[in-house]
Amino acid sequence: MTGRTPADEHRRVAAGFGERVRGVGSDGWDNPSPVPEWQARDVVRHLVEWFPPFLKGGSGIELPDGPSVDADPAGAWFTHSDGVQSVLDDPRTATAMFSNPHTGDLPLAEAIDRFYTTDVFLHTWDLARATGQDESLDADKCAEMLAGMQQMEAVIRSSGQYGPAVTVPDGADVQTRLLGFIGRDPLAAVRR
Repeated sequence: MTGRTPADEHRRVAAGFGERVRGVGSDGWDNPSPVPEWQARDVVRHLVEWFPPFLKGGSGIELPDGPSVDADPAGAWFTHSDGVQSVLDDPRTATAMFSNPHTGDLPLAEAIDRFYTTDVFLHTWDLARATGQDESLDADKCAEMLAGMQQMEAVIRSSGQYGPAVTVPDGADVQTRLLGFIGRDPLAAVRR
């Protein structure tokens, strides 16, 4: 990721997620996802529902409302994603700050990159797995995220945002190791 701005990184990661959204067949939105009790549409729901209040609470910025995820998951995603990209592309974002009691004060673009764009990246696999699409993730980003997350494993586990680590085979590729670290079982059979 070296040399990419948060705006560039979001554009790239959101495009990958968007490709998976476009690839979901009309009957695929109800497929079970690797996240227990979530369907494919719930992966989109999670991203478009948790981030707007987080962003507004820490910066005062409101994202545009899109259609409901139940009525139009693709429309909900693309309205949301375009709104986030607009925030990152706005020159004022370069000097804007984000403030949250759990994260402290951070430059806004860094906060979006650290908390939101990484979430989109990880959930790209969930949506792909749920809908039978290409599950491959960027290996360099997987390695970067895994190295960073391993350094703060106690904090991550105590947050409740990740399940217990899943053991993966010795010598597994970095994507498999990252997915196991965050509590996914990339070797489990696909549920349909």
